[in-house]
Amino acid sequence: MIELAIRVLALYMPLLLVLLVVMLRRPAREERTAAMLATVWNLPFLLVVHVAARSAGWWTISVHGGGHLLGMPIELLGGWMLFWGALPILLAPRVPLVLIVAAAAGFDLWAMPRCAPVVSLGPNWVIGEGLALAICLVPAQLFARWTRDRRHLAARALLQTAFAAATLWLMPTLVFHHGGGGSWRVLLAYDRRWLQIALQLVLLAGVPGASAVQEFVERGQGTPIPFDPPRRLVTTGIYAYIANPMQLSAALTLFAWGALLQNIWVAAGGVMTLIYGAGFAAWDEERDLVARFGDRWRAYRREVHDWWPRWRPHIDPATPPALLYVAFTCGECSETGAWIQRQQPRGVRIVPAEQHPTRDLWRMTYAAADGTEAQGIAAFARALEHMHLGWAFAGMIMRLPLIRPCVQLLVDVSGGGPRHIARTCPPPTPTAMPTPTQLPAQPQAQAQTLR
Repeated sequence: MIELAIRVLALYMPLLLVLLVVMLRRPAREERTAAMLATVWNLPFLLVVHVAARSAGWWTISVHGGGHLLGMPIELLGGWMLFWGALPILLAPRVPLVLIVAAAAGFDLWAMPRCAPVVSLGPNWVIGEGLALAICLVPAQLFARWTRDRRHLAARALLQTAFAAATLWLMPTLVFHHGGGGSWRVLLAYDRRWLQIALQLVLLAGVPGASAVQEFVERGQGTPIPFDPPRRLVTTGIYAYIANPMQLSAALTLFAWGALLQNIWVAAGGVMTLIYGAGFAAWDEERDLVARFGDRWRAYRREVHDWWPRWRPHIDPATPPALLYVAFTCGECSETGAWIQRQQPRGVRIVPAEQHPTRDLWRMTYAAADGTEAQGIAAFARALEHMHLGWAFAGMIMRLPLIRPCVQLLVDVSGGGPRHIARTCPPPTPTAMPTPTQLPAQPQAQAQTLR
């Protein structure tokens, strides 16, 4: 009887509080979206904490009957998700986060010892509580607040990517634990070198999706979540080659992940992704994007397909070409510019860095008509995306947040670091890399590599 009461209260108390706040406050659409995202964030990460707590002896949960996920009763999981997800952002939307965390920690310190016999606490259970606050409550509330206020766009997208990555642990774990067969121990049976190669292939399958998220942030000023979409039509980067890179990437990743784990149910997640993408997602996307972008969207979709990529990029004819500024007074740089020119890139013009219209440059610079700018290796990677799918894929990898600074560091230590290139000529109407006689002689100190 006590167990039943605890399980019922754990779910219905936060649920009733959320419903009451919604009825009294009538939150705006942005707040409802934020509350939903904060709640969903907690699903995989609370289960991560639960599994870690059971392994470390921080606490154990004993249940008899009823639904559960990985040994956690559905009622406790759902209530915890609401307590740390929707309730704070709806009940106290402007209260400083540190007070929210202090209140949640204080409540748990009081409540969890009183949840026996359902919850049995170990001597170091407060460590698990601290971990839960750090990876569940705090990110969930930051995610909610940033989404509601449309702040910290890159951080919002990073949290969305972290959530997607967490599902690659959660989905197989649920399959293994709930009758789908298999185990994580299958990875230990592989030869180490083969396992490293296979894991890299899984990561490569995720590159188009990660690059698409990055493109939404940098060019579209939005995220993949339908309630927080890009404000501008994105037809650049990976979207110049394929219209559904995220769904295709998710499907390929699940296929590869299922094959590596030797589990058909994990691989079947890729099939469900394709079905979802070709069904509801396609219908909803078409309706929304036609309403927002009209003929531009229709023209784009006539040229770019859902699942089969183009070899050469589609360029929006209504968009002026991007400019790639390369230091012409540097021999190595001009050779790089000439190589790019020989690849016949679409939608980009190469301009001497010395002819930048407003300032001196220190690195190769990519400037798009929408105001997007990239420098150094990121600019070179952007240029690769204008060539063909093979080079574009390499460019997408180079621009990923963790990879770009590493590649840039390698270029810098190899002699391609920043150099001052003075602006000496009026801006031209560029068509191709000019010859040396088209620029006045430069001091030797200024004729340096710009990468």
